[in-house]
Amino acid sequence: MNPHEALTEIATLLERERSSRYKSKAFRAAADAVEGLSDAELRDTAALRRRKGIGDSTLAVIQQALAGDVPGYLVDLRERAGGQRTSTLRPLLRGDLHSHSDWSDGLTSIDLMVDAARALGHEYLALTDHSPRLRVANGLSPERLRSQLEVVADMSGDGFTLLSGIEVDILEDGALDQEPDLLGELDVVVASAHSKLRMERGPMTRRLVAAVSSPHIDVLGHVTGRLVEGSRGTRPPSAFDARAVFEACEAHGVAVEINSRPERQDPPDELMILALEIGCLFSIDSDAHAPGQLSLLDYGAERAERMGVPAERVVTTWPLDKLHAWTRRDRGA
Repeated sequence: MNPHEALTEIATLLERERSSRYKSKAFRAAADAVEGLSDAELRDTAALRRRKGIGDSTLAVIQQALAGDVPGYLVDLRERAGGQRTSTLRPLLRGDLHSHSDWSDGLTSIDLMVDAARALGHEYLALTDHSPRLRVANGLSPERLRSQLEVVADMSGDGFTLLSGIEVDILEDGALDQEPDLLGELDVVVASAHSKLRMERGPMTRRLVAAVSSPHIDVLGHVTGRLVEGSRGTRPPSAFDARAVFEACEAHGVAVEINSRPERQDPPDELMILALEIGCLFSIDSDAHAPGQLSLLDYGAERAERMGVPAERVVTTWPLDKLHAWTRRDRGA
């Protein structure tokens, strides 16, 4: 194992366990700092200490890797990660329709997200950075989104496709936080509520039904908005008529997201059962904000299998041509 590989794997595992973003960014910065250095340069401890991005912890990893050892920090992280979660559904997943880059509130560049998706064997990944109303997440204005589309267009090839997309905010009246014509140009649109999550049951139901009735929406993201664990604390689910919302999803061909982030576990089990009974499609997504989080699909697949969701109802098991036909169903594309 060379130092660059060790530093990168540490960053990836820190991201997967949703550790402090500063820790994972520090190890990625160190990996960037040593990339391309010769063994002689890597063994020059004094020069390494002067190099931007190298600190005491990352220097120790470099030295242990150079000595032919698996760095202790990495050993510990691998042990904490334990065995990979397995399900018969996980190998059937071809891609992921919900991910973020540093264009909004993700931790890394688009190309690192693409590299990680390729390494996991994904056939496709949708880049779904936030929309402008979510300022805390540096949401994309129409102008910035159009600029991003030019970047996305050059990121596919060799059996992998980066899909253009957005996680568009559902406004209080159910309207969508982006220009309709621009939404129509995207490959994938995930719609999620991020504000006013404690609205009264009636208005929240109308809000979500209005959103999924839009011809532009493909996936209803983290439907209840709940948090069940993690550094952000906990948050109760929003109150709404789930049957009415899921019936609207089924009627308009919108997939209910099975959000794979362990702190969300959204939708709750009872709502997943209801959506399954109604006949909804599902999308198992990572909601990754860093490369290491793309593998969180393991958790979503395990939950979906446990709740009896059949693979054919999961759009992220579909080949790209079938996925495209579905996302273009109401757009005239």
